[in-house]
Amino acid sequence: MEKECIFCKIARKEIPVEVIFENDNFIVFPDAHPKVEGHCLIIPKKHFTNILDFPDSLGAELIETVKKVAEIKIKQGADGFNLMQNNFESAGQVVMHMHFHFLPRKKGDGKNHYCV
Repeated sequence: MEKECIFCKIARKEIPVEVIFENDNFIVFPDAHPKVEGHCLIIPKKHFTNILDFPDSLGAELIETVKKVAEIKIKQGADGFNLMQNNFESAGQVVMHMHFHFLPRKKGDGKNHYCV
């Protein structure tokens, strides 16, 4: 599964993407079908199917990554953000590689907080 996973291919640099932020364990890139301007995905470089597979040991680094992305997006004009994550197909997970949607928000952008 990992060999065919599109997010694993992105993490291995087999599929080029615009990298917004990257560290040892995570990579952040624009969503292919953005719900709002600046919508991006935060993925672990190692394959985990969903949050239940994700190790607690990477939790602090995940939060640090979210904060770094927030700093970047706020400098670009966002004044808020939503962080969303879907687990299993019935909850809307399309790519079976654990990931978070980071949605920069601007006051009056016309979107509600359930926009993913």
